[in-house]
Amino acid sequence: MIELRTPEEIDAMRESGRVVARALAAVKEAAQVGTSLRELDQVARDVIFGAGATSPFLDYHPDWAPVPFPGVICASVNDAVVHGIPTDQTIADGDLVSIDCGAVLDGWASDSAISFVVGTPRQEDLDLIATTTAALEAGIAAAQVGGRLGDISNAIGRVANKARLGNLEDHGGHGIGRVMHGEPFVPNDGRPRRGMELKAGLVLALEPMFILGGSGRYRHGDDGWTLYTRDGSRSAHVEHTVAITADGPRILSAV
Repeated sequence: MIELRTPEEIDAMRESGRVVARALAAVKEAAQVGTSLRELDQVARDVIFGAGATSPFLDYHPDWAPVPFPGVICASVNDAVVHGIPTDQTIADGDLVSIDCGAVLDGWASDSAISFVVGTPRQEDLDLIATTTAALEAGIAAAQVGGRLGDISNAIGRVANKARLGNLEDHGGHGIGRVMHGEPFVPNDGRPRRGMELKAGLVLALEPMFILGGSGRYRHGDDGWTLYTRDGSRSAHVEHTVAITADGPRILSAV
């Protein structure tokens, strides 16, 4: 069921969004060559739990997953697209790292993701991150009262298509509120002026995830969680929790 939030509820979600933003900033600062993904997870735990919040990722167990998720962040490196488990894997020079994080504070969830390069970057990785970020910004700009869900999807997809990047057809954004994943599903490509009408109070987590090389094909890792690009190409993932309001889109997961 799709629920609309009051201005007061959106303000409450903004507070959980601040926790997520602080956690992601701390993780990015801690991410150095030789740092393990498990150490980054601990950094995020310290921020989330220190703020009196809980993690919607920790022990999350959807039907398709073989085991509950063991971390408070998803840490996906290079050809890992999303849902990477934070293990003892260490970051190497030039790695492209995507971190997805959520928090629940006073019963309200927020969700956000960032991608960055550790150490010496490759220009194509920086371009990939910049393009994925531009797609997120385009999706946010399209989140307007009176528009349609397809306007958001189309705005995101146009950026990927213009840059000839791969785009996962069956993964995308989602509604968010009392639970982390709710209706509606928000594809990262679509046709404008299609789908449900966007109304004030709708809160969405928008999250483009693009792949170098133009193919959106992926495979499941042995852990049952991580999605990898089929051809080994690198991927970037960015996300914000966004409220649609009469005054325009409001980003709830910024610092």
